[in-house]
Amino acid sequence: MTDLVDTKQPYRARSDAPQNHLAEEFVETLRLAVPMMLTQLGQIAMITTDLALIGRLGEDAVAAAALAHTVYFVSFTFGLGLVTAVSPLAAQAFGAGDIKRLRHVLRVGLWISLLISLPMMASPLYGERILLALGQAPHSAALAQRYLNGLAWGIAPALGFIALRSMMSAVNRPQPPLWITLAAIPVNAVLVYVLIHGLFGLPEFGLFGAGLATAIVNLGTFLAALAIAAWRKPFADYQPLARLWRIDWSLMRQLIAIGAPISFSLLLEYGLFSSAALLMGLISTTALAAHQIALQVTAVLFMVPLGIGMAATVRVGHAFGRDDPAAVRRAGLVATLLGITFVSALTIAIIFGRYELGRLFFGRGETGAATVELTATLLLVGATFFIADALQTIMGGALRGINDTRMTLVFAAIGYWCVGFPIAWWLAFHADLGAVGVWIGLSIGSFVYAGLLILRFRILTRRVAA
Repeated sequence: MTDLVDTKQPYRARSDAPQNHLAEEFVETLRLAVPMMLTQLGQIAMITTDLALIGRLGEDAVAAAALAHTVYFVSFTFGLGLVTAVSPLAAQAFGAGDIKRLRHVLRVGLWISLLISLPMMASPLYGERILLALGQAPHSAALAQRYLNGLAWGIAPALGFIALRSMMSAVNRPQPPLWITLAAIPVNAVLVYVLIHGLFGLPEFGLFGAGLATAIVNLGTFLAALAIAAWRKPFADYQPLARLWRIDWSLMRQLIAIGAPISFSLLLEYGLFSSAALLMGLISTTALAAHQIALQVTAVLFMVPLGIGMAATVRVGHAFGRDDPAAVRRAGLVATLLGITFVSALTIAIIFGRYELGRLFFGRGETGAATVELTATLLLVGATFFIADALQTIMGGALRGINDTRMTLVFAAIGYWCVGFPIAWWLAFHADLGAVGVWIGLSIGSFVYAGLLILRFRILTRRVAA
């Protein structure tokens, strides 16, 4: 039991520090959030690199990759939600100083990453049939299947890496996943290029090579994180991989109970934006193109509140684990203020640079002028959407820290599908606002969702004195 006392001590020492001050909470949240933001941006960089290299194969390959990602991410999102539950449970265990439970949480997270990946692979491996059933062109569906045949094998290690990353962040060490991700970016680029074009005597794999390269990189990042967890301090002191073959079924049920609503909430959100793209396609090709670029800008911006939301889960989880309700409320407040500050500054920058962002993708010629103009307009309308999206992400993260995920699923259904989508449809086709109407609907739905989450957090913490 001596090692258990020693491994608890670093956290206990910090918990006795003057953390009643908001300034201390700001510092601790930032210390967690910044590496998490950069790790997420690294993931975006790898996806962007893949698409850029696939683009050299032609427009058909890019279109097929887009279809493949649609099939892949629907499947992957479900597993992502389940593994995301590792973060609050591990943070609560660390906050309580229960290192044995911390080990069990990671163990269950790794097992569920493996077990859930097996049925999840069915969707990508049958992607061509799914796309044909959805009315996609046979040629595009066949090309997408080649990409998916390689991509599917990276699901399990990708989820395993997320479980390990969650454990590392829960013990206030989010830096190793960042270094691993940064190292993976150039490796991924080289491997994708080599396998696509068949260098060094290898066959020319094309799209299959791009997917296989991503799967290999996922395996590499997982093994690197596993090695760090096993052999590097402070993780090795916690013995995170001890008795890895033993599954705590009670804890697994708890993880599923927390994670499944997260999965379905993410699927509702993903479904809304996929449906928004379909609405744009009904409006015009210009509307669809402008929407996709505006969403890409949003995806990059989203990494900032996502990192803060992940940090909020850890900070709230720490406080919840050590039974400190005042700190729970303070952690949620600080994360929200940080998110509003960062995203507001970035939103102002996007508003002023919205035309340049459009020209970055469509050029400065006359042929793309209309699309650039519409992209700039959507980014201007999206200013409110960016704030709302940040709020719902951070508040969702704070609520996960106290294991409150079922109501977030209900709120996602209300905000996105009972409010957001109907308003987007009506404004686009009945109020004749077109693409702008769709984005107004997205913004209103996100604000409703964010407002419900904020209200929920306040209700659950209102017993605490300010």
